[in-house]
Amino acid sequence: MAEPGRPGTTTAPAVHADVARRVAASAAAGCALGGAVAVTVAVVAGPGPGLTGYVSEAGIAGSGHAATYRIGVLALAGALLLLAAALPAEVRAAPALPPWVRAAPALLAGARAAPALLAVSAVCTAVSGAVTCSAGCPLPPFERATVADLVHGGGSIAATAAVVLAMVALALAGPAGRAVRWLAGGAAALALPLCATVGLAMLLVGRGGVVGVLERLILALAVLWGLATATVLALARR
Repeated sequence: MAEPGRPGTTTAPAVHADVARRVAASAAAGCALGGAVAVTVAVVAGPGPGLTGYVSEAGIAGSGHAATYRIGVLALAGALLLLAAALPAEVRAAPALPPWVRAAPALLAGARAAPALLAVSAVCTAVSGAVTCSAGCPLPPFERATVADLVHGGGSIAATAAVVLAMVALALAGPAGRAVRWLAGGAAALALPLCATVGLAMLLVGRGGVVGVLERLILALAVLWGLATATVLALARR
C-alpha cells in the first residue's frame, strides 16, 4: 500500500476536498445556467427599450418580470460564490506558474486573490439584484440618478470589474490546470477591451445602442466563462 505523502498516494482529506470541489462546481454551473435563462427571459419578455436600454431595466419595480429578473441575478450571485468555493487549494501554490510570474510578487499575489475576487463579485451582484433602480436606470453624467440608482449601478460595475480581475488572476494561476488558465486568459482578453469601451461610451455618449450592445456582450461573456470554468472544475479529477 502506498504511504501517505508519496507520489501516487491519495489521502482521505484530498479525496474529500476533491469531491467537495466537484460538487460546488456542479452547483455553480447549474446556478449560472438557471440564472442566465431567468435574466434572459425577463429581458426579452419585458417591456424594456431593447438594445438601447440596460439589462437592469427588466428588474424595475412594477415590471411584470421583475421577480424573474431578481431570481436570475441572485442565482448568478450564487454561481459566483460557489465557483469561488470550488477553486482548489493549488491556486495558492500555483505550481504551474511560469518563471517570469514567480519572479513578480505582485502578479503572484494577484493570482492567489481569484477566489476572493469572485466572492466580492458575488456580493456586489446580490446587491445589484436586491436594490432596484428607478425607471430607465439613470446614471451620471447625462442623467439625474437617485441613491438607489447609484447603489445598483455601482454594485453592477463593481461585480463586473471583480469578475474580469478574477479572469486575469486565474489566467496566471489556473487551479485546474491548463484548461482553466486558457479559458480565463481568452475571456479576459475579450472582456478588458469591451469594458474599457463601454466605460468610455457611458462617459462620452451616455445611454444608447452602443452601450446596450456592449453591456450585453460583457454579461454574456462573463456568464459563459463562469459556466465553462465551473464545468471544467466539476469534471476534473485529482
